[in-house]
Amino acid sequence: MLGVVNDHVRLRPQIDALPAYVPGARPSGSAFKLSSNENPFPTPPSIVAAIIDAAQETNRYPDMYATELTAAIAQHVGVDADQVVVGNGSVAVLSHILQAVVNPGDEVIFGWRSFEAYPIAVSVAGGVSVPVPLLDGADDGGASAGRLDLPAMADAITERTKVVLVCTPNNPTGPVVHADELDAFLARVPSDVLVVIDEAYLEFVRDPQAPDALAVFAQRPNVVVLRTFSKAYGLAGLRVGYVIARKRLADGIRAAATPFGVSHVAQQAALAALRVTDELEERVEALVAERTRLVDGLREQGWDVPQAEANFVWLPLGDRTATCAAEAAAAGVVVRPFAGEGIRVSVGEAEATDLFLKVAATWR
Repeated sequence: MLGVVNDHVRLRPQIDALPAYVPGARPSGSAFKLSSNENPFPTPPSIVAAIIDAAQETNRYPDMYATELTAAIAQHVGVDADQVVVGNGSVAVLSHILQAVVNPGDEVIFGWRSFEAYPIAVSVAGGVSVPVPLLDGADDGGASAGRLDLPAMADAITERTKVVLVCTPNNPTGPVVHADELDAFLARVPSDVLVVIDEAYLEFVRDPQAPDALAVFAQRPNVVVLRTFSKAYGLAGLRVGYVIARKRLADGIRAAATPFGVSHVAQQAALAALRVTDELEERVEALVAERTRLVDGLREQGWDVPQAEANFVWLPLGDRTATCAAEAAAAGVVVRPFAGEGIRVSVGEAEATDLFLKVAATWR
C-alpha cells in the first residue's frame, strides 16, 4: 500500500554513520553572507553571456569528457590534456579519486579540523578516516596555530594507508603548508600512497613559502593536485573542479566519474572564465586586500588569528562559538560556526568587514 514505511531496507553502516555536511547558512533580509567562502563580486558580463548562449542547448547532453575545457585547463596550467579530469566541483572530483583507489578498510589521512567533506567522502568510498589534529601553536607562541601537522600525518601512515589529503590553504583555519615541510613530508610517504594536494584557494595565497604544487606533481608520481572554479573564478553555483594526475590514474578517476557530470552551461562558463583571467585576478587582489584589512582589524582588537591565505579568516572562539555566531547574524553578518571550536568568516564586501569588526569588538 502506498505510504507504508519500509524499515527493512538496510543502509551500509558507513552511510548510517555519516556526519552531516553543514553548508553556510543563507541570510535573511539584508544581512551579509560570509558563511560559504563565495566570491562576492557579480559574475563578469562575458561569462554571463556564455552562460546564456549555452542555456539554449540544454536539450542536449553535454560533452561527457569536457574535451574543450580539459584542453584549455591543461594549457592554462602547463600539463597534457590527458592529465586533467574535470568534475562537478572539486568535492565530486575528490570522491571519484577515492572511489578509484580506496578499497574497503583502506585508511585515508587528513588534518583535522579541515574541509568537512573529507570524512564524508572517505566513508562513502568505503575507507577509514584517520584525522590528525592541527598544530595549536602552544610551542611557538601561536605562530603555527591552525596549521597542518605534517610530521604527525607522516607518523600516522601504516600499511593500510592508501591516501593522504593535504588541504592548503587549510579550510577553515587558513594557513598554507610550506615548501620545505611538504618536501620533508613527501620524502616519508611510501610511493604507493596517493597524496592529494587540495588547492581550492590557491589564487589567494601570498605566503612566499608556499609550495609550487605543479612542480611537486612533476617530480613525484604519487601526487595529484585538486583545484576548483568555485572560489577565485566565482562559479560556485555551477560546480566545476578538476584534478591534475598522471595519465593512468587520470584514466581511472575518469572511469569512476559520473557520466555527463559537468553540464554544458558549466563547461562554457569555465571556458569563458579562463578567457578573462586578468579581470578575475584584479578581483582576487581586491579580496586579498580586504582580507588583510579584516585580519589587521581583528588583531588590533587583540584576537589571535592564524595566518590567513584563503578568502576567509578563522576566529577560534571555543565554547563561545555558537553564541557569537548568533550575535553576528542578529547584527547582519552571517558567518560559519564550527561548534565548540570557532567561526570562519569569508571575505566579502567592505561594508561587511566594517560590520563584522564592529561586532567582534564587542566580544572582547
